[in-house]
Amino acid sequence: MAKNGDTSTRMKRKVYEEELRKLQVQLCHLQEFVKEKKLKVIILFEGRDAAGKGGTIKAITEKVSPRVFRVVALPAPSDREKTQMFVQRYMQHFPAGGEIVIFDRSWYNRAGVEYVMGFCTDEEHDRFLEICPQIERYIVDGGIILIKLWLEVGMEEQERRFHARIDDPLRQWKLSPMDLESYKRWSDFSRARDLMFKATSSKHAPWRIVRSDDKRRARLNCIAYLLDTIPYKRLRRDKVKLEDRVIKRGYDDQKGLRGMKFIEERY
Repeated sequence: MAKNGDTSTRMKRKVYEEELRKLQVQLCHLQEFVKEKKLKVIILFEGRDAAGKGGTIKAITEKVSPRVFRVVALPAPSDREKTQMFVQRYMQHFPAGGEIVIFDRSWYNRAGVEYVMGFCTDEEHDRFLEICPQIERYIVDGGIILIKLWLEVGMEEQERRFHARIDDPLRQWKLSPMDLESYKRWSDFSRARDLMFKATSSKHAPWRIVRSDDKRRARLNCIAYLLDTIPYKRLRRDKVKLEDRVIKRGYDDQKGLRGMKFIEERY
């Protein structure tokens, strides 16, 4: 495992891509089983900024249907949402039968950024930690498979990734004032993380930690864990055969395009 920015032991791209393809094939089989059996799954991704949540979620979802694998990444709550029960705005995105919902950050914002940055009171934070296991008991008893993943990135690796974002115009959008503020508060976030784990890692909804200093290994390990955790079998599908096309004699299908404007072919 690569640590503290050491790239010498990191997984090579070719090996990663080969292993990722194998796992993505299995995700497609999982998808068909979830649809067929009307399973309901929630996967939570939490972790520090730059821990690799977005890249891991992309690796999971890039070869499957967005109608089955739905990604939810909610913005800051509106004034109206601030008056609601805390988990209310998340619950409206919960899965129906045949869906897997991936939360890119979740109701655990209250245990992390809201608590550390002072967006909630100590009493609200304590109350959340107290009732969260009860809410998750209700979710699981409702027939939802609930998987909670924490991506754990080291201090030096997080700093390296922040510098990479600063220097790369394709990734600068990932840096917000909140990210920069949270970067300074490493120890505060560590304490909040530990309080969260102690209070909310229950038998019915345990936390699982993913070492993410090596992004490629982290992504593969996450997918492998999901495939082991969500029960599925490969379903037999009839082989698809393309039928002969019905071509209307005398009809020029390109005729209707004449006179239309095409985009400039620059490449």
